[in-house]
Amino acid sequence: MEPDFITLTPETLPDQHLCCIIRSKKPHPGVEAKRRWLTDRLPEGHVFRKLDVKEKVFIEYAPLETAWVPVEGDNYLYLYCLWVAGACKGQGYGRALLESCLEDARAQGRSGVCMLGAEKQKAWLSDQAFARKHGFVTADETDYGYTLLARSLDGTLPRFTDRARAGTIDAKELTVYYSDQCPYMANSLDMIHQVCGELGVPCSLVKVDTLEQAKSLPCVFNNCAVFYGGAFQTVNLPDAAWLRRLLKR
Repeated sequence: MEPDFITLTPETLPDQHLCCIIRSKKPHPGVEAKRRWLTDRLPEGHVFRKLDVKEKVFIEYAPLETAWVPVEGDNYLYLYCLWVAGACKGQGYGRALLESCLEDARAQGRSGVCMLGAEKQKAWLSDQAFARKHGFVTADETDYGYTLLARSLDGTLPRFTDRARAGTIDAKELTVYYSDQCPYMANSLDMIHQVCGELGVPCSLVKVDTLEQAKSLPCVFNNCAVFYGGAFQTVNLPDAAWLRRLLKR
């Protein structure tokens, strides 16, 4: 029996829970911010496809030309997130979702699908070992430990922008670039304010709210990027313990 997947549309988006954070009766600020973000993205070709259950089983991707990442390449799809969690693991849902993305790429005459990876698997990034089993290879890399993986359908490969490959900024204070795409970001921002206040450390929280801003970012980006001392640190959403260690160096 084929999995029962739902591809969100502007009409169904208001009534569907988003799998990253299961929707409760009380609105979650991060979920509602993402819902508004998706409202603007879906008409651009952004896809959010999920299993029709209240579990974390979904894929999210967009045409590279409208994807909020500093990646260049003709005619690719960019895979933001592929997540299968809990009891749903091991049932073929990840493979089915990835295949649905590749089928979309073929149907649209795309050159392929690409995604962010790293030298070592990072939290908040899709499983790159799984992607490599399905034909993804390294298309580009940075000097600070991140890679661009691609499944090419025509022999071409995408690449990071030169600015993203640099991974440095002039500001030395804690600087966090973020967007409303990730519903966990709202909680992270509150935590960053709290920790920086406790330690007396200045911080700059930079909201990425346009495609042009995202394409010109000074580092790799998958909805969050953290700098300290002018150097890129991570695309992971920071937790309090990690942030305290960073700021006490």
